[in-house]
Amino acid sequence: MPAASPGFVHLHVHSSYSLLEGALPIARLAELAKKDRQPALALTDTDNMFGALEFSEKIASAGIQPIIGCALGIDFGDNDQRSTPMGEGWPRIVLLAAREDGYRSMMRLCSRAYLDTEPTERPHLELDWLAGETDGLIALSGGTHGPLNAAIGAGQSPVLVSRCEHLQRLFGDRLYIELQRHGMPAERVTEPALIELAYARGISLVASNEPFFAAR
Repeated sequence: MPAASPGFVHLHVHSSYSLLEGALPIARLAELAKKDRQPALALTDTDNMFGALEFSEKIASAGIQPIIGCALGIDFGDNDQRSTPMGEGWPRIVLLAAREDGYRSMMRLCSRAYLDTEPTERPHLELDWLAGETDGLIALSGGTHGPLNAAIGAGQSPVLVSRCEHLQRLFGDRLYIELQRHGMPAERVTEPALIELAYARGISLVASNEPFFAAR
């Protein structure tokens, strides 16, 4: 008899470790996920993995499969954008650890995003830093703050295709185009283009629902 489908799993979740982006402490996330009968939950705080250990312990104790991730800014080198400490920063992709080697790669990438970034810029990765570090990692395109959405919103079709090609070369079939539906005008503009891109390039789509439990 086939196993029952796990249903929807939140794959893009911020905790209070994401400054100015998340408000819920991890213990509260565990409570809400258990109440909602979530089979698994991913923690993808922005620019850090500070909550990874606490999240693993508390989510597993609640009988839920923890998925460790991180949202990291990427410099694709395709424009003159430079972030500022008070700016939105670089377009971000979401990395999820599928195996232990992916978790170790994510730790190295997070550290490099801080150690090898100029003090005047927000932490981020140069695109070529991902080379050799993607085994064991799953990548989501980042949703509203991702590099594909940013290119669509700016009407830059060549940049959109180029960024997608770079990510496909790095992650192969472990790259997913992320859809978010929160009733925001920007989402309605970008979603048709994201779906068209996914079908054209043979990339799977995933709904991540970033602001987990935000309205509860």
